[in-house]
Amino acid sequence: MTNTVRSVICGVGSYLPANVVTNEELAKTVDTSDEWIQQRVGIKERHIAAEGEYTSDLATAAARAALANAGLAIEDIDLIIVATTTPDYTFPSAATLVQMKLGMHHGFAFDIQAVCSGFVYAVATADSYIKSGMARRVLVIGAETFSRLLDWTDRTTCVLFGDGAGAVVMERVELAPGEPERGVLTSALRSDGRHWDKLYVDGGPSTTGTTGHVHMQGPEVFRHAVGKITDVVYTTLEQTGYTVGDLDWFVPHQANKRIIEGAGAKLGLPPEKVIMTVDIHANTSAASVPLALSVAVADGRIKQGDLVMLEAMGGGFTWGASLIRW
Repeated sequence: MTNTVRSVICGVGSYLPANVVTNEELAKTVDTSDEWIQQRVGIKERHIAAEGEYTSDLATAAARAALANAGLAIEDIDLIIVATTTPDYTFPSAATLVQMKLGMHHGFAFDIQAVCSGFVYAVATADSYIKSGMARRVLVIGAETFSRLLDWTDRTTCVLFGDGAGAVVMERVELAPGEPERGVLTSALRSDGRHWDKLYVDGGPSTTGTTGHVHMQGPEVFRHAVGKITDVVYTTLEQTGYTVGDLDWFVPHQANKRIIEGAGAKLGLPPEKVIMTVDIHANTSAASVPLALSVAVADGRIKQGDLVMLEAMGGGFTWGASLIRW
């Protein structure tokens, strides 16, 4: 019998900008209230990047934290993948800027753009590079300065989002027959471009030549979210022979408390198995899953041997899930 190659997460890190904006502060500049925001989406506060603080800065700080947690140096990394919708520049990629800031002069780096699903897409991509032998260790980062895409006079969108970054180090491990299972077991990725206008930014290099602002058909996004989330979760479980009851932790994209609770209820997951940080981070797009993951690892909830489901859905629509034995 041959050994099984797995991509194991060996380090986790995060970074949040120092500036915290509460619902009460937003209510001073836009027609909203703490009660209104909490009732509809469950958000209490969000972090906003400072002037001159860019996505690559957030990503670099999270990467350094993940490397320290793994006990590794940048020389140990072969590939950097940054999932982001808000790169510093149209080009070069945020990943190459992170590579530079970390002092990495070897290997390769690139961005993934799948909006809120970006980190899950990046995990699946890193897993493929590791299993193909093209990389041994991969730094996977979700980082956003989403505040820069917002119209701060639009209360339907500006209250929902925040900035931040989370990162993991994934490394190739060969498991001998009979060894305990570890690493990424499987991933399921989906997209459907027919829904592009339900959640999008009204600008870009090829259309307006400007950055643009976020626009969202909230009820439509909500209507699609729960079904699409459960679809990919069940797909990964079916591929591995596990059931919802086998899951130790569910780490969903932190977009909306009601969506998270709805998906958990439809899956039959008890609330105590669902990691929720939307109240303190808001929706940080591609950074939300690794930020939630980092919180749950740091506080001791997620530990070695646990079966963990990552899940996200974002504009496009894109959605996906990864099942990981920690």
